[in-house]
Amino acid sequence: MSMLPGDIRGRAFWVVFGCLVVQMGLGYGYVFATLAVDVIGEFGWSRTQWSSRAGIQMFVTAFASPLVGTLCVRWGARAVVTVSVILLGVIFSLYGAIESLWQFYMLTPVFGLALTGVGDVAVAGVVPHWVARSRGLALGIVYTGANLGGFALTRIAAAIADATSWRMAFAALGIAGLVVILPFALFAVREPRSGEGVALSGAAPDEGAPRRSIGTDSDLNLAEAMRTRSFWILSFALFSCFFYFVGMIDHMVLFLTDEGFSLTDAAKYFSWSIAMGLGSKIGFGFIADRISHRAAILLNTGVYALAALLTLAIDRPFVLPVFIIAYGFTAAARDVIYPLVVADCFGVRYLAQIYGMMTVMLWPGGALGPLFAAWIHDNLGSYDIAFSTFAGLNALACVALLGLRREKAEWRAPRR
Repeated sequence: MSMLPGDIRGRAFWVVFGCLVVQMGLGYGYVFATLAVDVIGEFGWSRTQWSSRAGIQMFVTAFASPLVGTLCVRWGARAVVTVSVILLGVIFSLYGAIESLWQFYMLTPVFGLALTGVGDVAVAGVVPHWVARSRGLALGIVYTGANLGGFALTRIAAAIADATSWRMAFAALGIAGLVVILPFALFAVREPRSGEGVALSGAAPDEGAPRRSIGTDSDLNLAEAMRTRSFWILSFALFSCFFYFVGMIDHMVLFLTDEGFSLTDAAKYFSWSIAMGLGSKIGFGFIADRISHRAAILLNTGVYALAALLTLAIDRPFVLPVFIIAYGFTAAARDVIYPLVVADCFGVRYLAQIYGMMTVMLWPGGALGPLFAAWIHDNLGSYDIAFSTFAGLNALACVALLGLRREKAEWRAPRR
């Protein structure tokens, strides 16, 4: 702990660590890709049928995100993440008992809701209450939880499935989530009490109430933010990011097995792409505290787009490892830089609500990306057009991000 900056120590350290463990719950979303070959093989589903699950999940996740942001402001993050962890463990275990496609689809909305409650919106609204100067590093540390969870859970799931069955993998991991994550949701994640956390600017909270409002009176609320160009630029960039990210996550193992890799090797490459986030989120968070956040998001989005093009030459020497590094690094770093850019543009007081509303883009992006890739493969026998589209869309987003500005300064500036 002594190596951490002063504002990520003491109680703030345990809050950050607790948020990291809660974020490990997002790793459950990666397990489906690892078990896809076994599940599809047993039921005889098409890849389009399989990827339709993502559309249902992303619809719920996207439209639940603003609700989660609002509930975190009103009730506190502890209540939200605790209920979400319980749902996550129970529903994930039930996937091991499915016997038909409709049951698979029926469980998915509740699973998507649970993932939202342990996701970026909830913890992005907690950490800024405890850490100010090193906020980028703190968020980077927290968001490694998703990658740590994904790396560990995909490998454990593959091992359990090889030793027993994919059904046992779902059931065992669901129970493990309740045992490991729930205590941290209950006892580590919370907003500051009186005398704790980041000092307020503006009106003081009611005596004895949790301090849930930081920032300044110049910060934009959700309604004001939605009337700015930066809100819609960032929303489009998130759509492009999710379209590519979820599409690749859903199809990476299937794509690599199509290219001649064994299922075991494909799963290992997939898990390593997730593991890249362990270094990238902390490293990028550290860098983002020292450079312009606008420059950081442009750099990250540009490399993210270029990574998609590497899939077109995946059979050439060294291309696959370079793709895994580039894709894994930039996909994970997005989690860190977006809340920082949102704070730059609109302030931190309403960050959870604004970022939650932007995350609605997870539905069209995250739903259409996997379906688009599946449809292209089912009809053309190759992912080339799909992956080229991923690259082009994110390159366009990179250009659009040049138009970002500090909207709270523009909004509050006197009009002549």
